[in-house]
Amino acid sequence: MATAEERNTRTIHTAACLIIGDEVLGGKTVDTNSAYMAKWCFNLGMNLKRVEVIEDDEDEIMEAVKRMSDRYDFVVTSHDDITYQSIAKAFGLKLILHEDAYQRMKKLTKPRKDEPNFNWDVDSPQKTARLRMVRLPIDESRDLSKQALFPQDDLWVPVSVVNGNVHILPGVPRLFQGLLEGLKPFIVDRLVDPEGKGISRVIISTPKAESAVASYLTELAEKVAHKGVKVGSYPRWGKMNNSVTLVGRDKEYLESLMPEVLAAVDGKRIATEGEDDEPAPLA
Repeated sequence: MATAEERNTRTIHTAACLIIGDEVLGGKTVDTNSAYMAKWCFNLGMNLKRVEVIEDDEDEIMEAVKRMSDRYDFVVTSHDDITYQSIAKAFGLKLILHEDAYQRMKKLTKPRKDEPNFNWDVDSPQKTARLRMVRLPIDESRDLSKQALFPQDDLWVPVSVVNGNVHILPGVPRLFQGLLEGLKPFIVDRLVDPEGKGISRVIISTPKAESAVASYLTELAEKVAHKGVKVGSYPRWGKMNNSVTLVGRDKEYLESLMPEVLAAVDGKRIATEGEDDEPAPLA
């Protein structure tokens, strides 16, 4: 089994996203963070292998985060009320006040109108609640600078990095997305393609039914598999046209396939799925 240090330095081939929150499972809020991460991974050439949404339950969090840390190179999770303590417990770590995060919090946190008498130098329920956000799962045997990252200078919020590859971000979409973008400089040297070319996707619109192109696409998928290209077919219900996609890392190779594929499916290339949508005629 890899050590935390090995997980923190190895090449990133695979990624996973763990969304924690009863609000999402209960339908109160819509999860946009995993969709954002999916696009982020695609653009960086990471293979996002799994997205899970689990309840705010210690046992669920411990099981999921240990499994994901073991199976995937890069894991992102969004924290809820008990995330820090659950993840600390999962890896046998203590929750320790991160002094740098605390000082940044005091410096950058704006006074709240509903707490006019709040004082950092006086113990209070409000201060205790704030301190919970900077008590992080810390492995005291490892370099502290690798366990808490600050991707944005104007935010005190840290990205806690546990077991070398589990990155804990706040669940608020604005913060989640901003900090995720800010993580790029910390991991770019570990990407499969450090130049950040990412993965390419070609979308073809075809008037043919999915069943009419299925045989050809199956043969195509077998022919291009050795190049790591994935072929997909997606019906657009109620529309005149359907979509065929080719996804791979070798953009030049994808381009070389276009004349053959366009002719075989009687299609045309489009930039975004659905841009040429027209309602299908009524039967």
